[in-house]
Amino acid sequence: MASRWIRWFRELSLSDVGLVGGKNASLGELYRELTPVGVRVPNGFAVTAEAYRHFLRVHQLEEVIQRELAGLDTRHLEELAERGRRIREAILSRPLPPELAGEIVEAYRSLCQEAGAEIEVAVRSSATAEDLPTASFAGQQESYLNIRGERGVLEAVQRCMASLFTDRAISYRVDRGFEHMAVALSVGVQRMVRSDLACAGVLFTLDTESGFTDVVLIHSAWGLGESVVKGRVDPDEYMVFKPTLRAGFRPILKRSIGAKQERLIYRRGGGTKAVPTPPEERERLTLQDEEVLTLARWGCLIEEHYSRRQGHWVGMDLEWAKDGRSGELFIVQARPETVHTRRPHLQREVYHLEQKGRLLLQGRSVGEKIGAGTVRVIRDVHELSQFQPGEVLVADMTDPDWEPTMKMAAAIVTNRGGRTCHAAIVSREIGVPCVVGTGTATQQLRTGQEVTVSCAEGEVGKVYDGRLAFRKEMLDLQTLPQPKTRVLVNIGDPDQALALSFLPVQGVGLARIEFIISSAIQVHPLALTRFEQLPPGSERDRIAQLSRHYDPHKPRYFVEKLAEGVGRIAAAFYPREVIVRLSDFKSNEYAHLLGGHHFEPQEENPMLGFRGASRYYDPRYRDGFLLECQAMRQVREEMGLKNVHLMIPFCRTPEEGRKVIEVMAHAGLVRGAEGLKVYVMGEIPTNVLRAAEFAEVFDGFSIGSNDLTQLTLGLDRDSELVAHLF
Repeated sequence: MASRWIRWFRELSLSDVGLVGGKNASLGELYRELTPVGVRVPNGFAVTAEAYRHFLRVHQLEEVIQRELAGLDTRHLEELAERGRRIREAILSRPLPPELAGEIVEAYRSLCQEAGAEIEVAVRSSATAEDLPTASFAGQQESYLNIRGERGVLEAVQRCMASLFTDRAISYRVDRGFEHMAVALSVGVQRMVRSDLACAGVLFTLDTESGFTDVVLIHSAWGLGESVVKGRVDPDEYMVFKPTLRAGFRPILKRSIGAKQERLIYRRGGGTKAVPTPPEERERLTLQDEEVLTLARWGCLIEEHYSRRQGHWVGMDLEWAKDGRSGELFIVQARPETVHTRRPHLQREVYHLEQKGRLLLQGRSVGEKIGAGTVRVIRDVHELSQFQPGEVLVADMTDPDWEPTMKMAAAIVTNRGGRTCHAAIVSREIGVPCVVGTGTATQQLRTGQEVTVSCAEGEVGKVYDGRLAFRKEMLDLQTLPQPKTRVLVNIGDPDQALALSFLPVQGVGLARIEFIISSAIQVHPLALTRFEQLPPGSERDRIAQLSRHYDPHKPRYFVEKLAEGVGRIAAAFYPREVIVRLSDFKSNEYAHLLGGHHFEPQEENPMLGFRGASRYYDPRYRDGFLLECQAMRQVREEMGLKNVHLMIPFCRTPEEGRKVIEVMAHAGLVRGAEGLKVYVMGEIPTNVLRAAEFAEVFDGFSIGSNDLTQLTLGLDRDSELVAHLF
């Protein structure tokens, strides 16, 4: 028998937004169109928006709602809270009409019959104006997890209906110009995935900070995914490159372990509760590589499908879950990403700090702006009424109820959360600089203190003492003059690469790996290949801690981290050429790496000593160089980034160059194979004097003007005494 107020996911598509809201229409589209191509989506049904309207009509609630909202000024937070509370109470105090309740119960029974047992479901709100391209509605209405039994489902459906009038939902509609009665609520009822026994999280088919569209970004934590969405934890982060993934490669560009402070699990009797994550699970990645790649492939399929439907590229914001019983992955929600999808990438608003200040805190930056103001530490929702426009909001984490306050902030700083949590999504949409995951903001900052919050310095967001001067400028990349010379960019920090990729350049002329080694790896390569030779002590313990996930193959730590860093740079500019210079530390700089002093000589003049090509074939460092070669092979062969070419620094003679080329070939990097080019730095006078001979060994030169100048003039460029001659 046809149902009046129930639609199963298999009956729905994106065309049904008016009937069941954006969230449920999208779930229907997913279930109908993507499950046939291998994307797993849990089954479920939607209670239509017309059911909500029927409920209001039966109890004559439209008049009550309109009367309460007449003349409301949403800037008066206490009045907003009181009127919203009265509307919600009016909705919750009326029973669902029997004919509507009967259809919901019948549909829930069918879902249980399909599963062979009474099952837990997720009950989620889906507003009819929700998830349109001009609004994210992130967390505007409520969702309820681990709902079991007919009575529990009916109560959760009614609570969803009432949540159309939370403070944040009322405020959001006013700000966006939506008529309150023009927005209706559908409710989705979906079979739960037992991710409380495994992990869950979110997936974006673009980089959420730069807007770079060729990567998939995955955040993951143990337990139910709400902890990631709401920013209750600092999640693991993975990044995958879409173009070579589609070509069959395994391009995981990033694996980052988050603190995952707590785990959201089922509460006995229904609902959820948060419990501390055991230390051994906090230190472990939540997903295997194959699972990361599966999620990324699904993300690509979903993005391609939605883009075809819309007739233009659409970035996607997905929620996923892993079932701890079956080990299977599922997509549980899908919506178009709303910030970068409508942002013109050929225009960049660039912020610059014009003063230096004392660094107080750092975390993950959200956006690329700078804000300054007086701190207001909020420890409890009841303190929000004290917040003044233009203050810096500091909290453990934000909640959807806080959105009216967040819009008034000069900046936001939280203890917890990742770049895809609630605070981050809302901050990005309203254009407020935000630093998440600082760990100790509420302890270190005090109300009344003046600070500057900078998200303009890369992936690390910083909080400085005092109000620092800053400026902003708008760059229109379309109007920049195009020179006849090929312009290449130099880069050392992989975290800057995605943003820099929008510059009108033809590729990367020099990718330095020293920053990756000193910051991301921190360990001397030989301290990993010869770990057992290290003496006991704090240094050995620190190396063991950093490389613990790769035991017993500690050298893999160096290879993986170097490959990920270079891979992010290469992916950012793909398919443009990226020339990677192999390590050019001097012996004193190598010695500063963890374990390095055990393997490096004491030299009077390291600038002219054991550096560059001379190290690569020497038995005292060759094993370390082979790790660099393994990493470059991984970038080219496993990730499929064949746009990477290599450059040898400080090569004194053509004969030395041939020895290096031979070692590289032994490691599987054969010059000319699959288009691999090997360049040499022209930074020693002999490179110029014997250029024709070097040209027989290498594919080209890159002028290293600093070393070439000091060696030609015979002076130390670091000496102030002769600096005027440099």
